[in-house]
Amino acid sequence: MPIPVEEQISELKRGAVDLIQEAELRTRLGRGTPLRVKAGFDPTAPDLHLGHTVLINKLRQFQQFGHQVIFLIGDFTGMIGDPTGKSATRPRLTPDEIAANARTYQEQIFKILDPELTLIDFNSRWMGAMNAAGLIELAAKHTVARMLERDDFQKRYRGGQPIAIHEFLYPLVQGYDSVALRADVELGGTDQKFNLLVGRQLQEAYGQEPQVVLTTPLLEGLDGVQKMSKSLGNTVGIHDAPGMMFGKLMSISDTLMWRYFELLSFRPLAQIAALRQSIEAGRNPRDVKFELALEIVARFHSPEAAAGAQRDFTARFQAGAVPEDLPEQLIKIDAPTARLSAILKEIGFVASSSEASRKITEGAVKVNQERISSHSHELAAGSTYIVSVGKRSFAKVRLAKSG
Repeated sequence: MPIPVEEQISELKRGAVDLIQEAELRTRLGRGTPLRVKAGFDPTAPDLHLGHTVLINKLRQFQQFGHQVIFLIGDFTGMIGDPTGKSATRPRLTPDEIAANARTYQEQIFKILDPELTLIDFNSRWMGAMNAAGLIELAAKHTVARMLERDDFQKRYRGGQPIAIHEFLYPLVQGYDSVALRADVELGGTDQKFNLLVGRQLQEAYGQEPQVVLTTPLLEGLDGVQKMSKSLGNTVGIHDAPGMMFGKLMSISDTLMWRYFELLSFRPLAQIAALRQSIEAGRNPRDVKFELALEIVARFHSPEAAAGAQRDFTARFQAGAVPEDLPEQLIKIDAPTARLSAILKEIGFVASSSEASRKITEGAVKVNQERISSHSHELAAGSTYIVSVGKRSFAKVRLAKSG
């Protein structure tokens, strides 16, 4: 039985930021035929993390409503290098690196998507066959002035930072992907909004009905401040071991927990609202966070693995033991030593130096299981430390002198 249009739109807007244009989506859904829903992923890193899955979860919703989902691997655009948000030209990957990462992506996405209902495609299929004349024809359908409307290009241009010509090709190629696939809807993070709108413009230029654009937010990492990024060391990888994944999720703040519930949980919003009410009525937030961690770990491993991770976490928490599977974080420093307070801020355990000082005064900070009482405590480059704040926040930190 077809899902009513308003019910689909209500669920699709959950956790979304932009829906351009909602009226167009309503019209297309009203036709009763499955939509072609596209999302592109450049295989720039071998592993996906929970930040990536915000978009994949949205694809799953479309899939559950009976629409055709296209998981597009940007093996061609990956060789250009996405300039979005970059203050300098991004290094390009080799074809071998891209191919290896693409294989890993295919293995990972089916933890969420139905393999029987998912079309995997590669934009090298049409871009690799496009000759120079075709590329010039594509480039003629956009202007430099429009490109410079993009925030990161504009900042670099005004700041005298170089912009390579091939970087202008990236939004054009991503937009042409929508033409090649005749996409009805394209999904992307909020940082991709400009590129998605280029897709709308190019479809019109090629005589197609412009796609609907739906953007999703960038998920904050474990620190609750920066977006989840492997380079920042604040990720939960979907290939993380069950115990590591469970422990990382339990380390997030009680406030950030609701953001993760909204964007990562498959629970109905009414159930999440009921969990909020249970905390207001006196339930321990830790127990609600258990439910989030159990759901996520079970999704990427198994219910049994999730239950085992919870038992291990509880045992460690009650004993105050250091987790055995802590990932090592490399931090580069300019001097031979660095203040502990600065390191606490760098790894996201505190938001400011004043908070670090307060935690030290409270006796909540330990280094290698020894309580630190000095606000001027230094850590040396070339050493590895287990740093903890309270009973739940642990990090394995290796300091190295930069340069």
